[in-house]
Amino acid sequence: MIVPEPRPFAQSRCVWQRDIVRSRMLNLEQEPSDITPATPAPFCEPTQAPAVPMSNIGGCPMNPNQALWEKGDFTRIAETMRASGEALVASIGITRGSDVLDLGCGDGTTALPAARAGANVTGVDIARNLVEAGNRRAMAEGLTCRFQEGDASNLKDIKDGSFDFVISIFGAMFAPRPSDVAREMVRVTRPGGRIVMGNWIPNDPTLVAQILKISSSYSPPPPEGFVSPMTWGLEDNVVERFTSAGIPKPNISFARDSYEFNFAGPPAKFVDQFRAYYGPTMNAFDAAEKDGRADTLKGELVKLFESQNRSSDPSTTSVKATFLRVTVRKP
Repeated sequence: MIVPEPRPFAQSRCVWQRDIVRSRMLNLEQEPSDITPATPAPFCEPTQAPAVPMSNIGGCPMNPNQALWEKGDFTRIAETMRASGEALVASIGITRGSDVLDLGCGDGTTALPAARAGANVTGVDIARNLVEAGNRRAMAEGLTCRFQEGDASNLKDIKDGSFDFVISIFGAMFAPRPSDVAREMVRVTRPGGRIVMGNWIPNDPTLVAQILKISSSYSPPPPEGFVSPMTWGLEDNVVERFTSAGIPKPNISFARDSYEFNFAGPPAKFVDQFRAYYGPTMNAFDAAEKDGRADTLKGELVKLFESQNRSSDPSTTSVKATFLRVTVRKP
């Protein structure tokens, strides 16, 4: 299939990703591809990230990234990002009959708009509850879209060259072993196909980067060998990872875009949503409560959300967050 060129992305939306909780980041240049942290690290600012106890189900240890993203109910946050997901998919130029893989798909904020455009969509996510929610949404609409559990750094059940588009919006950036993630995305893309990533940018002044910066100050340091997901927001790192996976540098391009969160409530209530339903923020508050700083953390987040609220109605919240849009064309 010939993959059409993307149209300009006029609007955006937001959400995250998959493998962190609450803190800062380790060395931005560090990338030990053979190390999988025994505990998940948070979203993070460049420096550190928190350790999270290994969950246990039925006497068996659970993947810590899975435990993080199955905590709370991320669908309650994803509901605030639907419009930007639809706009992003429209800008990519997905056509009827295209085979599309969405990595870190959540409950389908990007995958379902692609299916509505007539694509054959597979969504992969580490969180089983989100996979179930995505399948329910797809069935309710009668869409050609299948969600399954999986790890973006090891797509063992997917054959080489299976997809015209591989999309990951604030998803694969949170998987461990970023070099493996890049190789897997390239491997499953067909020649002439495209990879499109949306990655949060470290130290950006807009919402998500600032949430992570604030949260990092309430979290313990990350485990040794942890590679921050925010390194995916730095162009040099992205180029190094994809060229190492066999992509020529001229086939990699970048743009700055924004994703929008729209919530039917004031900023303070939106912060409560993150505290109640979003795994990384829940973990940050867990740590803050242990040393009596939960109210301080909430105050900082409310101030942030209020300062960035673009809504003319103070009883609602509309906030944008800038991200790095990565487009990779496979030869």
